[in-house]
Amino acid sequence: MVFAAFTSAFVVRRGLSEDWATMPKPSILFVNTAVLLASSVFLDLSRRALKSGDRSKFNLWWTAATVLGISFLAGQALAWLQLKAAGVYVATNPASSFFYVLTATHAFHLLGGVSALVYVDVQAWRLRLGPAKRTAIDVTAIFWHFLDGLWLYLMILFYVWG
Repeated sequence: MVFAAFTSAFVVRRGLSEDWATMPKPSILFVNTAVLLASSVFLDLSRRALKSGDRSKFNLWWTAATVLGISFLAGQALAWLQLKAAGVYVATNPASSFFYVLTATHAFHLLGGVSALVYVDVQAWRLRLGPAKRTAIDVTAIFWHFLDGLWLYLMILFYVWG
């Protein structure tokens, strides 16, 4: 609901303003997108490995997805630093304000997702998760895929209407 509200405000503000200026987007956003999508692929590979009873591959793929999730957050921090270096701040114009607010909101959601990824990862390596305890695994993966879809939506918003 938060992103729906922000999108509504984005569309209205963009449509009514005369001070909207398209902001330069850091190229790292495309790398971040690839990293986030790869993490989802690894989550699916890990779930398939668990379903087939291959615990070591589950742990390997899940850990890889977790590392990529953390890498995405680091990439977002780098994107914000690049914007800062280019003189683009929250208050620069409405487009930059929405960019920072939407990406920060997504990053906060990703912090929750990464926390869940790390929790499952630690439990799996300690042999406390397995085929019988799939709820944490499935819920975490579904939330992570949702965050991927949300990121793709934000990229379209930024590049098509931003």
